[in-house]
Amino acid sequence: MRELTPLQNACFRIGAVLMLIGAAIYIMYPMVGMYIFGIGTLMFTLMQIKTEYLGRSITLIRLRRQQMLACCCFVLTLVMMSMQQHQWGPFRHQEWVVALTIGCVLELYTSFRIPQELKKE
Repeated sequence: MRELTPLQNACFRIGAVLMLIGAAIYIMYPMVGMYIFGIGTLMFTLMQIKTEYLGRSITLIRLRRQQMLACCCFVLTLVMMSMQQHQWGPFRHQEWVVALTIGCVLELYTSFRIPQELKKE
């Protein structure tokens, strides 16, 4: 697994915190929360992509794909937030919560499983 530099790691963590803050603020101030969540999603997703697995373990490759799917769910969440806020497209209600939940569950699962598999390897 290719590690992030300290600056990239800080960007990764700040992005995760901004995503959390943005999702919480979205309930009271939708426009502000959407932009904060968007910045956090961009930072988090880019750093997640920069961390790559260079080995041959099928399990770790599958877990990395699940992480990428979680990142896609986070981006989809942002798109759904935007659709709700601007009242365009098919998602005009709280559907973004489902995409966010799926992304969080996948990210949580892989964050526990990847270190276990790396120890085995």
